Amino acid sequence: MEETFRRDIRGVSLFERRVGEGPPVVVLHGGPGADHAYLRPGFDALASGRTLIYYDQRGGGQSPVPRDTPVGWQEQVADLEALREVWGLPSLTLAGYSWGGLLAMLYAIHHPEQVERLALVSPAPTWREARNEFEAEFSTRNMSPELQAERTRLRESGLRERDPDAFAQRLFELSVMPYFHDPANATRLTPFRITGRTQQEVWNSLGDYDLRSALRGLRLPAVVVHGESDPIPLATARMTAECLTAELHAIPECGHVPYVEQPEAFVRNLDGFLPRS
Repeated sequence: MEETFRRDIRGVSLFERRVGEGPPVVVLHGGPGADHAYLRPGFDALASGRTLIYYDQRGGGQSPVPRDTPVGWQEQVADLEALREVWGLPSLTLAGYSWGGLLAMLYAIHHPEQVERLALVSPAPTWREARNEFEAEFSTRNMSPELQAERTRLRESGLRERDPDAFAQRLFELSVMPYFHDPANATRLTPFRITGRTQQEVWNSLGDYDLRSALRGLRLPAVVVHGESDPIPLATARMTAECLTAELHAIPECGHVPYVEQPEAFVRNLDGFLPRS
């Protein structure tokens, strides 16, 4: 079962998609400034016995906003709370991926009574210094001689003129390869675009953030799933899990996108934690 909706809340119109039947699980995509589509079809494997509620966060995907509309983290948290009220749910089970994991934690910190359980997949770092470490590691991978050579071959191939769509697809694959344990798996990721203004405003609004102390004050069921080869250091995910007193599932031979690189382990580590009929 699949349905789509428009939710008009707080002066913006958000796109929503529901997949499956059963207890609801709200899926928060990454970015910031991306959309939910690149989580599919991988995340849909969790729709057996439950309803996955995807939505495009304000300022990304099918939820565009005017340039003067604020899109910082506080707006994103307030949007999720407004959606909860529209959905008529007393509390939410949240499955947050990457930046969506950080958004899930920010929501839980500010609305602890409205969170039933928290599933964090490849969560973004919960303090600024750790984010700096991730950015340095990603930059190192991105500038590797092998990847630079691939980009040179693409530029010199003439593909841009012969087949612009194929050129754009390959350019996308090269841009996301640093996220993967096996760069060849980048061809399996659904392409997406980032709205730069949204991405920048969210990170700017967070400033020199550190959520660790606030996370230690939460009392709710939580789980963290993280690839051992993720450019976001595994030690960062381990710290997040410790703060939440959550179980950490570290997936071998897996980068930032476990639902693509290790789909069986991805489902196995979440299916028993998330509610289902």
